[in-house]
Amino acid sequence: MPSTHDVQEDSLAVSVDVQFWGVRDQIATPGEDTVRYGGNTSCVEIRTGKACLVFDGGTGLRKLGNSLLARMPVEAHIFFTHCHWDRIQGFPFFVPAFIPINHFHIYGANASNGSTFQQRLSKQMLGPNFPVPIQVMQSKLEFHDLNDLAKREIDEEVIVESCLLNDHHRSVGYRITAHGTTIVYAMSPDDCLESASSPLFEFARHADLLMLAAPRATAAGVPLNFQGRDRLHDNLSLIKEVGVKQVVLSLHNPDHSDDYLDHLESQLQTLFPNLALAREGMVIPLP
Repeated sequence: MPSTHDVQEDSLAVSVDVQFWGVRDQIATPGEDTVRYGGNTSCVEIRTGKACLVFDGGTGLRKLGNSLLARMPVEAHIFFTHCHWDRIQGFPFFVPAFIPINHFHIYGANASNGSTFQQRLSKQMLGPNFPVPIQVMQSKLEFHDLNDLAKREIDEEVIVESCLLNDHHRSVGYRITAHGTTIVYAMSPDDCLESASSPLFEFARHADLLMLAAPRATAAGVPLNFQGRDRLHDNLSLIKEVGVKQVVLSLHNPDHSDDYLDHLESQLQTLFPNLALAREGMVIPLP
């Protein structure tokens, strides 16, 4: 029989849930061939206790925003990896940002030309490309530059560390420690474990969940070739070496159909059994 103390500790345990709202790379791909995996571009939500953390703002951010309307008032933290179109194109359609009672902290690194993330989000909403400027958003928007790449305490027992993984794209990876659970979000096609000298090697050590970009170069309907398979084998071997427990691959090639992704997932699971391809709407509960 568990003691009263054990029961009390269990009742106080805080869950950590990871939900995928968008899983595509480059461009949204709605259609009959993408129903099971989804067609929205990248957006991931982590919910733990009172904290709501969002990673990237592709078209999946619109769907997440609609779900947040039932949770208002909302205070959330939105972390961007970089400013490519598929990571920011959902932001102008993020309805909660237009409602005054909500509060959003927005994080991103300066671009290689020195522009801030606030400038880049604002610029995409200027006419003639978009009819509504960012100033129409009536929620409280706080922008945080990640140039110091410091640890940030989001909530009690929730810490987010950032790491510059790709200097060319100014791509940032995130390591989230929440109530004893560690999640690493390194969602860029160029952010992989090529060698032990990769910045991601130590950053991903002992992660309970590591989110990486799916193979990008393989053509639709074509099995993963030997060269690509060998590269993935090396990467997954390094992932095992750093003690990662679970891997989820997202950012699927827009030309990859559901059937192809099923086949790809089966291939990759022979290399790393505790691996899955992300599906839109998928929720991963972590202890």
